[in-house]
Amino acid sequence: MNQFLSDLVKKYLPEKHGATASYIPELAKADPDQFAIAVVTCDGKVYQAGNTDHKFTLQSASKPFVYGMALEEHGREFMRSRVGVEPSGEAFNSIVELERHTHRPYNPMINSGAIAVSSFIKDSKNIKRLDRVLGLFSDYTGHAVTVDEAVFLSEKKTAHRNRSIAHLLRHFEIIGDDIEESLDLYFKQCSILVNTTDLATMAATLANGGVQPNSKKVLVKKDHVPDILSLMFTCGMYDSAGEWAYTVGLPAKSGVSGGLLTVVPGKMGIATYSPLIDQQGHSVRGVHAVRDLVTHFNLNMFAN
Repeated sequence: MNQFLSDLVKKYLPEKHGATASYIPELAKADPDQFAIAVVTCDGKVYQAGNTDHKFTLQSASKPFVYGMALEEHGREFMRSRVGVEPSGEAFNSIVELERHTHRPYNPMINSGAIAVSSFIKDSKNIKRLDRVLGLFSDYTGHAVTVDEAVFLSEKKTAHRNRSIAHLLRHFEIIGDDIEESLDLYFKQCSILVNTTDLATMAATLANGGVQPNSKKVLVKKDHVPDILSLMFTCGMYDSAGEWAYTVGLPAKSGVSGGLLTVVPGKMGIATYSPLIDQQGHSVRGVHAVRDLVTHFNLNMFAN
């Protein structure tokens, strides 16, 4: 497996299509030649290639995990009443992201839904909401995580579209009055630093029914894992989710920093990092590499 991953890095590193996420100034500074792949199995085995120690921010790859946290806390009925489960067919940051009759965000994988979900995370037992989220991702990765303050401030300064989405959510009473606090939490969860192996371990936890492969800690109830994975499958790749489902056939979630996580239920988590992204916000090299990996090892859920 390590040799196959190394071959993928060599194959796609020359790929120069795409661009860094220039609308967030700090992300635009990323080294375009970074490329890494990691696979973590449900029993904790790690395979990797490229600079897997290089850290990057989670961005939208954080959304499934915070959704799982809110789902555990509030339950399905509450979550479904506030955030839908349908693909939007729109870009991830589209302002036209609310259902016509219910005014809910279409799903929790697009920005409007994720902002709503973040607003549902509150302080608990004298633990601040940010510390709760940091604790969640520390449990998923197996070590303490931190926020990249420079990226957070860069996102906050340029977040006029997300701020308008939040006010629209408040207008329709999807979220409460703590708009700026909820947006700060959302920006900070997106600015959490991980490396490619961390991201693959997070994916492997979902593949393992919510149990972290190394610590064996239950991070999300087994009954809630299908909720998360089904939304990743239908909505995690935004307006190219259909193409991804057709060609890869696995739940996945991308982030505009260049991270991409893919879940092979019952088997493994796959992660790639490369900051050159396409128009849909997905890592160009990452998409190519995952497609090759899934095809080579026959991992598509619908293959047999």
